[in-house]
Amino acid sequence: MADIKKIVTDHIDVWTAAIEKKSTMGRGSKKKISLHGIKKLRELILELAVRGKLVSQDPSDEPASVILKKTAKEKLKLIDEGKIHVRKISVVITDEEKPFEIPVGWVWARLPDVSDYKPGKTPSTKNPVYWSDNIDDYPWVSISDMEHYGLVSDTSKKITQEAVDQVFKYDPILAGSLIMSFKLTVGKIAILNVDAYHNEAIISIQAFNDISRDYLFKFLPTRALEGNTKRAIMGNTLNATSLSLLLIPIPPIAEQHRIVTKVDELMALCDQLEQKTENSIIAHQTLVRTLLTTLTHSANAEELQQNWARIETHFASLFTTEHSIDQLKQTILQLAVKGILLPQDPNDEPASVLLEKIEEEKVRLIKEGKIKNQKPLNANNGQNKLYGLPKSWMWIPLGNLVKVMDAGWSPACIPEPSLDNEVWGVLKTTAVQVMKYLEYENKILPADKDPRPQYEVKTGDILITRAGPKNRVAISCLVEATRPKLMISDKIIRFHLVEIGMCEKFISLCLNGGATAEYLESVKSGMAESQMNISQDKLRLTPIPLCPITEQYRIVAKVDELMALCDALKERITLAQATQINLTTAIVAQAVN
Repeated sequence: MADIKKIVTDHIDVWTAAIEKKSTMGRGSKKKISLHGIKKLRELILELAVRGKLVSQDPSDEPASVILKKTAKEKLKLIDEGKIHVRKISVVITDEEKPFEIPVGWVWARLPDVSDYKPGKTPSTKNPVYWSDNIDDYPWVSISDMEHYGLVSDTSKKITQEAVDQVFKYDPILAGSLIMSFKLTVGKIAILNVDAYHNEAIISIQAFNDISRDYLFKFLPTRALEGNTKRAIMGNTLNATSLSLLLIPIPPIAEQHRIVTKVDELMALCDQLEQKTENSIIAHQTLVRTLLTTLTHSANAEELQQNWARIETHFASLFTTEHSIDQLKQTILQLAVKGILLPQDPNDEPASVLLEKIEEEKVRLIKEGKIKNQKPLNANNGQNKLYGLPKSWMWIPLGNLVKVMDAGWSPACIPEPSLDNEVWGVLKTTAVQVMKYLEYENKILPADKDPRPQYEVKTGDILITRAGPKNRVAISCLVEATRPKLMISDKIIRFHLVEIGMCEKFISLCLNGGATAEYLESVKSGMAESQMNISQDKLRLTPIPLCPITEQYRIVAKVDELMALCDALKERITLAQATQINLTTAIVAQAVN
């Protein structure tokens, strides 16, 4: 018998430290991390319970074989009374089917042996007579209305009496009944807190006498996920046959109740661990954010050094998560574009002189017909609040620094990436990351379409996304290296600086931090976050904190150095997290076996 409390307490640091980053794909919780260790602990509790290793057996308990004889009689009686449908005789359970050994006094049973169940229906959505906005009409449950292991008290949709009479033709499923999804999302389970109907992807389950509803509630999901599944359009699904074949280990009824009580007790302990861990994570994030804010509020490089000294003492305990490293990276960008990351050199030629050279070069290019005449832009435009800069710096609209700005072309493409240097491709917006260019993020240009070489991306291009989901708009990078025959799409703007030696990477850095990034965020337009954009005119007005050319290169070198340190630190954190996750797997395997 596994001593689960000892397993919890002896390895509590492992359970709480095993945290993994969630995938950014798909829908669901907005939390960016998963408490993997505590999740595995919950799974272990259920696994030990269903194997008969969580509570002791009592030889005086009535064996489960007697329970099944009673349920068989009850089932026949309900069929005779017309209360349940006749099902096929259960297929005999062979030894080969049994996934693990169970204690003496337990039996393996199939789902129809211990419960009655039936799928729901979906009235035609094209018939408004069946659907209602009246809160007093019948609740109709879809999978999205269900919280796993929760109660369903309300639903997003209601059905009318006409739907009941013409489609369902039976009374609502009573409050207190189990419901479980068995199509697309398999094993999501809940208890009805109201009388309701449900759709055809959900079964409602009525446990027979001497079968604990709460026992089925705890363990049906894991058994369903190990059932006879087949692939559907979006995930796994169970059908009538596979549902009827589901195997469930049944203990004596008294032990069922003891198991449920013990599981509830241990899950409450997991809840406490989870809450404590989440509170600790939130407190840590708040502390990191507060201390990093003191850095960005430094008046100059000298004050920054003083503030950093306070943080450096506790560096090892502060920057222990990927989130904290990402915050540190953003702070480095902020410090760089505010001119306080490095001390200024009084011998540097100030930005005002640099601007004069830029204007002289633009006049020359206009005379030679290489660029069009453009009216100089105002740095502030009354649209944004700009912070003070060092004396040798000045705010300049991006358009005043740019020689050429254009967008690309978005033909219908083959979704596979173009990896062959001889095959033309079109960059996706995901090719543009914060300060990083990913050339393999592209689509193949079909052979029946002629490429447009004027849109070919080149080393030295500065790219910025202009359209897409809100979090994918106004992201910028410098193309430091690329392969030939890749075109920018019309959702990407690119530009070249006036060629007098300015550091393109510094300008790209500015676009991703400080007041410049805040301005870009403020001028995004669109009715929904799923599709927003920023115009070239707004982009030209973007305020850039221009500093002397020599300082631009010093800042970029320092930022590169610090970002490399952050990446190395993040890699060590990732390896440590992987170790913790592997430890939880090993502990679970040892406890189960």
